[in-house]
Amino acid sequence: MPVFQFHLVPAPKADPKALALTSPEATEAAHRFHRSLAGYAPTPLVSLPAQAARLGIGSLWVKDESHRFGLNAFKGLGGSYAIAAYLCQELGIPVDEHSFAALTTPEAKARLGRKTFVTATDGNHGRGVAWAARIFGHDSVVYMPKGSAPERLENIRAQGAQAEITDLNYDDAVRLASRMAQEKGWILIQDTAWEGYEAVPTHIMQGYTTLAWEVAQTLDQPPTHLFLQAGVGSVAGAVAGYFAALWGDRRPVTVIVEPDRADCLYRTAKADDGRLHFVTGDMDSMMAGLCCGEPCTVSWDILKGVADGFVSCGDHYAARGMQLLGKPLGNDPAVVSGESGAVTAGVLEGLMTEERLAGFRERLGLDETSRVLLISTEGDTDRENYRRILAME
Repeated sequence: MPVFQFHLVPAPKADPKALALTSPEATEAAHRFHRSLAGYAPTPLVSLPAQAARLGIGSLWVKDESHRFGLNAFKGLGGSYAIAAYLCQELGIPVDEHSFAALTTPEAKARLGRKTFVTATDGNHGRGVAWAARIFGHDSVVYMPKGSAPERLENIRAQGAQAEITDLNYDDAVRLASRMAQEKGWILIQDTAWEGYEAVPTHIMQGYTTLAWEVAQTLDQPPTHLFLQAGVGSVAGAVAGYFAALWGDRRPVTVIVEPDRADCLYRTAKADDGRLHFVTGDMDSMMAGLCCGEPCTVSWDILKGVADGFVSCGDHYAARGMQLLGKPLGNDPAVVSGESGAVTAGVLEGLMTEERLAGFRERLGLDETSRVLLISTEGDTDRENYRRILAME
């Protein structure tokens, strides 16, 4: 039987100080910056009425991030904002809608010199950092954990990065990137936070809020339910935090989804002892982008107050989600969604169709009136696996 573990948080209480990081004002500032970048356009918010009817819910919306900046994933939002914020700080100017033009003048380049930005990644974040470094005229170095798909490595190198697959797991690759930054004077652009390293991850999260801002501009009322996948939790914290700051008591019931091989947020929430709980060793889920064993501290400060439930699930649900979105019903459009992007669709289907999960469905209030929002965070970033999964019955 496919692995599915669920932890319900009876009455989460948001921390206003934590939500200030994803306030409407901070989010609109990030959006103004992104709007100045070449190629910026809001990604599609796709309605799937036939699938919603099959699942027994009122409506189903999917934010399709495969169209973001030609990178096949959302991560460029965070990397670009964090790099811009760092460079603007170096020059003593604000990060705003004029940043790109200001940072790419001959005068700015002469003052800054040529910087090297370094990060660790399962694929999408590194590609976003490499792209952002390139468009600002700087260099990047990217370390990937063992088992990373060669296609993802080549996509990062295509953005001009020096990149390699290491023999380390994700969290140890992060430690390697941090050590190399200290030794070589590089700038670490990492999408997770720990004590003493919060500013850059905060800017990355604020960059991610642009996609949530686009959703809020499109929908005429808030969704009732929001499912968010999580690795370290940065995009989940950004999106859930912005919606909580924007809509308050009208915010959607929010469920965080992780692979069972890397379910650090689920374990932390379930323990409820005031400590972060890590997953160590090999994390061999096919949801590569979510195989992170140590939560982002900045994101957790938000999620612990706004997430209503946490799910730890097996690869079965990612595969089902890929098929559900990639092989649509009726006149619904297809959404090309990779392993990490589609898992929330698979979890939603499980909740609505599996009898053993009926209790969870009822406790979440999922029914024929529900308006559900999913974020497809990536397209077919591992095309070989994507084709294999869609060919399965």
